[in-house]
Amino acid sequence: MLRPILIAMTLLSSVALPAAQGPFASLDPKAIAIRTPQDFEWKVSPGGAQTVALMGDASKPGLYVILTKWTAHHNSRPHFHPNDRFITVLSGTWWVATGRKYDLDSMKPVPAGSFVTHYAKEVHYDGAKDGDVVLEIVGMGPATATPAEDK
Repeated sequence: MLRPILIAMTLLSSVALPAAQGPFASLDPKAIAIRTPQDFEWKVSPGGAQTVALMGDASKPGLYVILTKWTAHHNSRPHFHPNDRFITVLSGTWWVATGRKYDLDSMKPVPAGSFVTHYAKEVHYDGAKDGDVVLEIVGMGPATATPAEDK
């Protein structure tokens, strides 16, 4: 299970990103690539999340690494993904729950620095309560989300 994360981190360290300007101009772009946070182009997703692809394309087959930012008071509804996803909480507190019944009171806090696995085809929901949270998500695409809420 740790192997996909190690592979992702190895690949992420070799991703060709712009580093030809500023303080990194003297670095050989064949040896290293750096993209700083101000270079990120966050895309707004339905439900209050913002994402930026660091590597790969989550909508296509293959390995991807994305950052997801849940803004305060936004959550997903119960859903599942076709493949395992490996998540590191980079900042803030992430709130998670499992099951098909959407119940904000059942959500549990996951602090920054935590590592979480969302197992394939298992129902969960997540988001942010009073503050923003930033997650790094690693997985194999395509990363679809299938709604699974009991109404």
